[in-house]
Amino acid sequence: MLYKMKLHNEPFLAVKSNSKTIEMRLNDEKRKNIKKGDKIEFTNTSTNSVYYVEVEDVYKYPSFDELYKNHNKIQLGYKENETASPADMLLYYSKDDITKYGVLAIKIKHDEYENDRVRRINNTIDIVNEILELDIEKINNK
Repeated sequence: MLYKMKLHNEPFLAVKSNSKTIEMRLNDEKRKNIKKGDKIEFTNTSTNSVYYVEVEDVYKYPSFDELYKNHNKIQLGYKENETASPADMLLYYSKDDITKYGVLAIKIKHDEYENDRVRRINNTIDIVNEILELDIEKINNK
């Protein structure tokens, strides 16, 4: 199953560089069925770039407090000099929703096959665009 999720630029880059290997989400209706082997398409909200990962494992917790106790901050996307706090997740989810649904720690790894396929498609698009620009330039110079 393919799940589509959005990420802000900094966590997106951390996933892409493999420094963030745990994605934290609410265990709501959209995500309650995520399982090992599923794919996630992350979209960067700043650039609309996409990056694909495969789900290695899914850990369920009643709260982000419990999740943070069981995973190190680097896996969660924090830098060494940053303080990791479950309260950070209140920027995205309400206390009521966290209590109602619980939360997920989704362990992810790169999906090299899919990312390579996207790179090849983008390279082809770039080549076609270059050809079209040359053709338009020729037409304009006539």
